[in-house]
Formats: sequence, structure tokens, C-alpha cells
Amino acid sequence: MQDFTVATLGRCAVQSPLGLAPKAGQGRPGFVPDDRFIRYKIDAKPDEESVASRSELLEVAGPREKIYFSPSHVHAGIVTCGGLCPGLNDVIRSIVRSLWLLYGVRRISGIRYGYKGFLPEYGYDIVELNPDVVDDIHKIGGTMLGTSRGGGERTTEIVNTIEQLNLNMLFAIGGDGTQKGALAIAEEIERRGLKIAVVGIPKTVDNDIAFVEKTFGFDTAVAKASDAVAAAHMEAHSQINGIGLVKLMGRDSGFIAVQTVLAVHEANFVLIPEVPFALEGENGLLLTLEKRLKRRGHAVIVVAEGAGQELLNRENDAAGKPQQLYDASGNRKLGDIGVYLKDTIQNYFGAKGQEINLKYIDPSYMIRSARAEPLDSMYCERLGNNAVHAAMAGRTKLLIGYINDEFVHIPIKATVSHRKRVDPEGSLWRDALEDTQQPDMRPAQA
Repeated sequence: MQDFTVATLGRCAVQSPLGLAPKAGQGRPGFVPDDRFIRYKIDAKPDEESVASRSELLEVAGPREKIYFSPSHVHAGIVTCGGLCPGLNDVIRSIVRSLWLLYGVRRISGIRYGYKGFLPEYGYDIVELNPDVVDDIHKIGGTMLGTSRGGGERTTEIVNTIEQLNLNMLFAIGGDGTQKGALAIAEEIERRGLKIAVVGIPKTVDNDIAFVEKTFGFDTAVAKASDAVAAAHMEAHSQINGIGLVKLMGRDSGFIAVQTVLAVHEANFVLIPEVPFALEGENGLLLTLEKRLKRRGHAVIVVAEGAGQELLNRENDAAGKPQQLYDASGNRKLGDIGVYLKDTIQNYFGAKGQEINLKYIDPSYMIRSARAEPLDSMYCERLGNNAVHAAMAGRTKLLIGYINDEFVHIPIKATVSHRKRVDPEGSLWRDALEDTQQPDMRPAQA
């Protein structure tokens, strides 16, 4: 059973400067009481009693009437790590404006280029942040602070710098690797007996952070990916035996690929990491694609970058086993399934002497660097606000998430325990199969 208990720095004794209603029923927004929780699992059966313990409940996020930090004493730090993602600047803007305009915090520092910005040998200057600096940054993609992979494992040096800067709260904006680093930082802070809040904001277009319904950047990624798939369909439909092949992001989880297919309605195959597929055989991709071309004259294939990795010839180690290569963030390096499929399909039909016109599209970096779509921008604003409320109330080692229509506090330890993935037996994958009408292409042994 997952423990959702959130760590705190101590008793909250400072009156919040926010002019909110002290309790509900006064016809205006109020403070969130400390005893407000929701369930994570909402499944139920008739006549089944369900009593949840405190550790099974999620603490609802939002402003508290009593806070831990005196705003005039706060020095907050913000860091963005990992790959680019739509909405990074929106979150930075939200955090800065909430600290400055709501709580009156006047010392806010941006750490440049991820966790490496804490390491002295890189020599990156700290960026002073205030509303004037961040007011317009949501209009552009990327992150005004810069980003990088790696460095988060050098916990002792990072906390040394945090102490030297006299930070008492750190907002870590990033995905799984970033949050693992944030948890290690928070644990080192705790070991030293320091009172510093560490709050994470879930960033990844893959939408694969556990216990979080949606990460910021995901809605924008689906919108931009939909344009690419629509273009691939137009190319395929306009050619003799046209094939549109689109590779989308999704290292371990196929959420972008699946939801893009459901949004566009013009894909005939969707391939994701969670569901293995065969190339050869009666229900393999190649013969099924051939049948599709004979029947309709064109086809569109959407593949997530982490799909079909078992099909690729990877370099072996000394024992003859495939090497597991990792990047600076600890992510497994992938073979290029898009190029592999493109070459395999062309070779297959070439051997048969059959004309095809295959167009391959990989929009990954265009998607990651895009500015946030309105729905994402709104979501980023609310994530940033709730992150500030949590830190001011002395919550630490937590991530702000959105679950069952509520913003909640989730322990970082829980969110990094595993990756969220598309359930091959769930309704999302079922709906995708119904939309594409593709057969079961799993290998016989899968």
C-alpha cells in the first residue's frame, strides 16, 4: 500500500498574508484546512465498505491560514532540469508572481542550466527574478533559466551551494530524473538539520510520472503531434501506395502516441512501448500494412520512440548481452525505431517489387520547444501557485499533482517509485485499437 504522508518542516505559526476567508461558507475563496484529503483510488463495488487510513489519503493542495516561513525571511530558488517541454516558462512565471505578489517575498533566484548551476566549476551566475523579469516569458518556448541533464547525483555539492546561497525553499521543475535528484537533495538537507522546503513540479511531455494524472506540457505535445500526423496522412493519401510514418516522444510510455491517434482519427497503426509487436507473420506489421495498402491505397503509422526496442540490433557487451546505455539523466538510450521501421518497410516492399511512397516525420524537438497551448498554460499557472502555497506552509519532499479533479501534495518518493504506463488491458488502449482498427500484432510469445 502506497504511503502518501507528506513531510513537513515543523509547526506553522505565522499568519498568512493572503486575505482569504478563514473558513468555507462565506461566499469567497478561503484557506484550505490541514485536514482536507481525498482518495487516490476511487473504484468501488456495491455494498463494499472502504475505510482508508491517513497514509492512503492525499493532502489537498492550496493556501494555508498558518504558514511556516515568514515571507520577509524567504530566499527562494527555482531550477529547471532535463529536456525542454512546453510550459517551463509558464511555471517559472507563476512561481515568481505568487511568491512576490501574494506573499511579498523579495528574494527569488533562478538557478541556470539545471542542477549543474549549483556546481561551482561551471561558474553560472544566479538570475535575480521578479515580476518585471518574468511577465512576458510565457509567450515563448523553452526556459529562460536554461536546462541541462545530469548533475543531480552530486548531492553534497548541491546542498553546499544551497547553504551558501542561504536558500530556504527550492522549486525543482522536471521529470523523473529531476525529482529523484530533488528527493536526494531534500534528504541531504534533512540529514544536515536544515529547514529548507523542496517542492517539485511535474514536467514531462511523456506524461509518465506515477500518481500524477497529467504532467504539464502533455496537452501541447498532443496538439503539436496531431498536426504532424495530419500532415503525414495528407502526404500518404496523395501518393501511390502512400505511407506516412510519424515517430513521437514516449520513451517508456505511449501516452502521446495513443492520445494523438485518438485526437486525429487518421492513423491506421499505433505502436507503443507497453505492447510488443511482430514484424513478420500473419498478424505482423509488414503483412498487415501490405493488406491495408491493397485495400485502401494508403496508410499512416504512429510509433512512440520507445516502441519495438527489442527488434533493434544493439551493441552487445563482453558477455554477449545487449548493453544498457544511459544518458546523463539516467534514462536508457534508445535505438531509433523510426528510422528502423522506415528502412524495414522500404526493404520489404522493394523486395516484392511493389512501389510505395513513404514519408517519415519526426517532430520531437519542434514539439518540445513549442510555447504552451492555452490549456497547458492555465495548468502551469495553477501548478506554480500550489507549489508556492506548499513551500510557504513548510511542506517538503513533495510534488504538486492533479488527481481526481483536485491539486494535491504527493510525496516525491511515491512519484519516483515507478513510471506510469499505458495499461494494455485498459480503456485507453482499447479505444486506440478501436480507432485504428489494427489487429493484435503481438508476437506469439508475448
